[in-house]
Amino acid sequence: QVQLVESGGGLVQAGDSLRLSCAASGRTFSSYVMVWFRQAPGKEREFVAAISRSGGDTYYADSVKGRFTISRDNAKNTALLQMNNLKPEDTAVYYCAASDRYYGGSYYHYNYWGQGTQVTVSS
Repeated sequence: QVQLVESGGGLVQAGDSLRLSCAASGRTFSSYVMVWFRQAPGKEREFVAAISRSGGDTYYADSVKGRFTISRDNAKNTALLQMNNLKPEDTAVYYCAASDRYYGGSYYHYNYWGQGTQVTVSS
C-alpha cells in the first residue's frame, strides 16, 4: 500500500507556471507507475500525464503535451508535474495516482489516490 499527498497548487495567471508534487509513503515507490489526473467542476476526471516505474517512459494528454512535464525521483519518493504556459482551461483539482501498471486514462483502474490540490488559472 502507498499513501499519496499532493502539494503545489494555487492561483496563477494565464501563462504562468506551477510545479505540483506528489509525496509517497508506504511500499516501495519505484514499484508504481505514477499518474496525474485532473477534474474540473461538473466534468469527468481527466488523464493528464503518466510516468513509468523507472521514469524512462512518459505519456501525456494531447491538451498538455509540450506544456507539462512529468518526472519522478525514486530516491525521494516523489512525483512531479511541471506545468508551464498555464491556461484557464487547466483549472481543476489535480490528483496523483499510483498503480502497478499503466492503464492510460482509465482512472478506475488506479489503486491509490491523493486528496488533490487545486489549480486555478485566471485569464
